[in-house]
Amino acid sequence: MRARFTELPLMLEAGAAQVRGADWGGMRMAVASVPAGTDFGPLLQGLPKDRCPCDHWGYVVKGRLRVTHANGDEEIMQAGDYIHIPKGHTAVAEEDTEFLELGDAGQHDQFLANARRNLAASETA
Repeated sequence: MRARFTELPLMLEAGAAQVRGADWGGMRMAVASVPAGTDFGPLLQGLPKDRCPCDHWGYVVKGRLRVTHANGDEEIMQAGDYIHIPKGHTAVAEEDTEFLELGDAGQHDQFLANARRNLAASETA
């Protein structure tokens, strides 16, 4: 299977930030494109410990992402890096960033549902 970014179904959109993806071979394949300054923290509010419930394996296509792990350690992931991010993290895009992530569809659906609730609540506030 193959697809270009714009051919993948839109899973989440918040301003210029987009997550597109599909379930292939029992895995969720998603591509996130986020502008500099995007803080994933507000989307994670309400999940256990306000952290991402997903393990991610992937590749940073462009930009820089500062990831904060559950133990408080920070890690910079940047263009050209192959990555694994264990569940229990949050992140901030330090530059316009695009990254590919693979993981469990059920865990990713939990993140998406929570993010949509938080976005809808922020729009009505």
